[in-house]
Amino acid sequence: MSIFAAVRRAFCSPAWPKALLGLFAAWFALWAVHPPHLQDFVLEHVLTLLFVIVLCWSYRRFRLSNVSYTAIFAFMALHVVGAHYTYSEVPYREWFPGLFDSERNHYDRLVHFSFGLTMAYPVRELFVRFARARGFWAYYLPLDVVMSLSMVYELLEWAIAVIVGGDVGQSYLGTQGDEWDAHKDMALATLGGLITITITALVNWRCNRDFAADLSASLQAADSEPLGEVRLRQLRDQPPRN
Repeated sequence: MSIFAAVRRAFCSPAWPKALLGLFAAWFALWAVHPPHLQDFVLEHVLTLLFVIVLCWSYRRFRLSNVSYTAIFAFMALHVVGAHYTYSEVPYREWFPGLFDSERNHYDRLVHFSFGLTMAYPVRELFVRFARARGFWAYYLPLDVVMSLSMVYELLEWAIAVIVGGDVGQSYLGTQGDEWDAHKDMALATLGGLITITITALVNWRCNRDFAADLSASLQAADSEPLGEVRLRQLRDQPPRN
């Protein structure tokens, strides 16, 4: 059996998510040793812990695909490295000398871009399987959620920095003196999500014979009557419940 075949077999195995969880635990333990800024490290991993708990809780109730779990793992692995040093101090120039020639540390930009790139597909899977999203909405809504989550994170980051205050708050915020830092982070997350959604659409267009029909059907209203005042009038005219 070739290496490629062995990797493909492992990737398609039902045990793949558990293997990723074990690998992530080992990766986290490795980068949890002597972080330079312990308080910032703890702050960075509050959401990490909550997210892992949610993933473990939902595994038996609503198991995602191995593709989605792999994408989530990739993003979380990048985040763990950033949380160890704080994003603005990740020494990637020392790891790859000569490849980067910029005064600003761009590791945070990489992770924001990676958020959109890796999380758009898991979000799409939730929309398709939970909300039965089809056609245009199966591509637009995941991108919209990625953009919204990026915005919510920036708001949380700002709120936590204000509450904590001092050097810890500024380190957690990580703007590095750029007043447009939050806007650029959200734009990069959007770009990453757009790339993933575009690739997904192209694959489905190439392989799904009903792609055009689904796209057309999704742009037609399921209910011809408007809501708003029309729906309110219908509710008002309904007989009261016993």
